Amino acid sequence: MRIALVIYGSLDMLSGGYLYDRTLVAVLRAVGDSVEIISLPWRNYLRSLGDNFSPDLRRRLLGLEVDIMLQDELNHPSLFLLNRRVREQISCRVVSIVHLLRSSLNHPAWQNSFYRSVERRYLSGVDGLIYNSATTGREAERLLEGSLAQKRKSLVAYPGCDRLNPQISDEELKHRALDGPLRLLFLGNVIPRKGLHIALKALERLPSDQWTLTVIGNPRAHPDYARAVSRQMAQAGLAPNVQFAGILPDRELSTVMKASDVLVMPSSYEGYGIVYAEAMGFGLPAVGTTSGAAGEIITHGCDGFLVSPGDTVALASHLTELTQNRLLLVEMSLAARNRYQSLPTWEGSMNAIRAFLINLVADVAL
Repeated sequence: MRIALVIYGSLDMLSGGYLYDRTLVAVLRAVGDSVEIISLPWRNYLRSLGDNFSPDLRRRLLGLEVDIMLQDELNHPSLFLLNRRVREQISCRVVSIVHLLRSSLNHPAWQNSFYRSVERRYLSGVDGLIYNSATTGREAERLLEGSLAQKRKSLVAYPGCDRLNPQISDEELKHRALDGPLRLLFLGNVIPRKGLHIALKALERLPSDQWTLTVIGNPRAHPDYARAVSRQMAQAGLAPNVQFAGILPDRELSTVMKASDVLVMPSSYEGYGIVYAEAMGFGLPAVGTTSGAAGEIITHGCDGFLVSPGDTVALASHLTELTQNRLLLVEMSLAARNRYQSLPTWEGSMNAIRAFLINLVADVAL
């Protein structure tokens, strides 16, 4: 197949969505498909809307000689009108990869009303939809109001969780859980949606000698928020217990995950949450929230906990329980590792996407 992929910036960007896109491109190229990357510049939302009126971008899309034009749904403000203008003049199928709907996030009501309008118009203008979770699919189809959704072929293709190839024995899990303070891990960019400030607020309720927290992720993704977190830690006296490790290569990331006890990432919303699944491979019970798709990975009270967004009291209660009941931590660590073994692999999910695309191309030929 001949494929184009429209993204913002570079495939090397550090996020779950870009990891998904990057892995898909690698799999497609490995089996002989050609994939051309169409990179649009990062701009704010309003300036991105102007891309719909760009003669250069229109000519570039019309000049593509491909069977499939894949688009990361993140690019919807740049394409929500332009797709309709070019589709009548191109023979390829247009397929959107939907990781996280902007209108699913916690914006002011008037903003979300605007975002819903733009995203609805974008989603209704493509031929196929690839969702990273059933939750994302339900949100998109709710946005499309039933009949519009039924006119488009769709696929739920979960991210894989086997990138880090975790290796840890039952005995190692048991020994780790019974030894020392509770070693907590936060794995995500330091941005408000990921909820680091919520985790820290909950940890104020725990004795400082009972826990440590390692934060892995880009500390410069939202400088104002990072400064607010620093002030929060200083005021609460938490700084000695918290280590910011920054962005780590996979080998070092695996080492830290293997030495941790619990993943804590109380996000306000996750379209899926690859880190929950990856952490479970190292036997880490995962703590997420009831908003978004974390519940598709985490079984509350079995291999992790789900709390309402912002509920620091419930979060502190669950962490306290694990500090005081290490046999429960052992049980949940083993359950987390077992849950990981039932989750999709990257190879399986990406091959399912390729089969979906082949079927779309075949429909065109017919």
